[in-house]
Amino acid sequence: MNALLTDLYELTMAAGYFESGKVSEKAVFEYTIRRLPPHRNFILAAGLPQVVDYLLNLSFAAEEIDYLRGLAQFRHVSPAFFDYLRDFRFTGDLFAVPEGVPMFPSEPVLTIRAPIIEAQIPETYVLSAVAFQSLVATKAARSVEVAGGRAVVEFGTRRAHTPEAGVVGARAAYIGGCAGTSNTLAGFRFGIPVMGTAAHSWVMSFPGEMEAFRQLQRVLGDSTVQLIDTYDTLEGARRAAQLGRPLWGVRIDSGDFLALSHQVRAILDQAGLPEARIMASGDLDEYRIRELVNAGAPIDAFGVGTQLATSADAPALSAVYKMVELEFRGIQRFTAKYSADKISLPGSKQIFREPARDVVARSGECGKGEALLRPVILGGRLVEPLPTVEPARRRAAEWLAKLPAALRQLEVGEPWPVVYSRELRALIDRTRLNVAG
Repeated sequence: MNALLTDLYELTMAAGYFESGKVSEKAVFEYTIRRLPPHRNFILAAGLPQVVDYLLNLSFAAEEIDYLRGLAQFRHVSPAFFDYLRDFRFTGDLFAVPEGVPMFPSEPVLTIRAPIIEAQIPETYVLSAVAFQSLVATKAARSVEVAGGRAVVEFGTRRAHTPEAGVVGARAAYIGGCAGTSNTLAGFRFGIPVMGTAAHSWVMSFPGEMEAFRQLQRVLGDSTVQLIDTYDTLEGARRAAQLGRPLWGVRIDSGDFLALSHQVRAILDQAGLPEARIMASGDLDEYRIRELVNAGAPIDAFGVGTQLATSADAPALSAVYKMVELEFRGIQRFTAKYSADKISLPGSKQIFREPARDVVARSGECGKGEALLRPVILGGRLVEPLPTVEPARRRAAEWLAKLPAALRQLEVGEPWPVVYSRELRALIDRTRLNVAG
């Protein structure tokens, strides 16, 4: 894994820790959601496998070390630091909330405990991997919730910020409840159902629409979805109906979806194709889906692209990766940040999810409810193989179903209660006093 995929200051701090003799100090860092994005009542955790892969393969290649050695910022760093990087590996522990669990502000999504340099360098990658995928998974869950049982398919790779973002974004969307994706590589890597048949260019490549439909049907059979809005949507629907079976259904990619879906449904039914489905795609998001569903549009599936793959209305997550403990020669010190609006909480923690609230407690405390943070890597080794995407998808559906209806709606509802245990509150007060002193 390319260890240079990080901010420079992670590496300058690493050099500073080394030169200051702090290599053997053990640190605990937590990834915590500071605030929810606008119009969100929860964040669905996603991205853990990418973090695990990063940590297990974290190392510096010889050419990367040579590059660092040549930077002005490392001009005064001793050769011993670069020798240290040659054998650099992650030997610490990772505790994390399983993918698919809804999370709330002030709760750690994952904890890394390792020698301080090993714990510091992952900050940039961890923040990026978890935030992006969690945002997409959450956006997908919102879309699926309002679709009322109709399928939502992820169509967003062509609008994603990078091709690889499209791949992991498709995975996150599937965890959030999407029925499948248009991204073939995501299907290959993760076993996600892939969906899609043809674009407008297919229709335009033939002299007539009927011939394009006929040839597509010949190739795809029962999987055929005829794209009917290249020229005239209703005429396209009539031609698809005239051609008949085999036919999965038709797709409308533009126009007044409400009016057109009613008219297309009538055309298909009159042709004796009541089982043929209608898919709508094109600039859809959860609000537009809700509007169409509530208006009674006979749409069976929604293809959602740009808005989902970029989490367009909430593209960034206010999450932080902060040191909460430091240990050297058996002496433990708790750390926290107290600047205005950016306070962090000291000490390694555990979250206990009870039926009507979450309790954030100190690590090692006993509590009621289910403990959410679980061991994933211990001593640099994976505890057990990570589950595939399917269990994460099922977990998300189960946990979301337990949330109050007000938190599953699109508008902001009464926040899920998150409280601190008595021991954690006492530690917060002691740590503040020690810092002040």
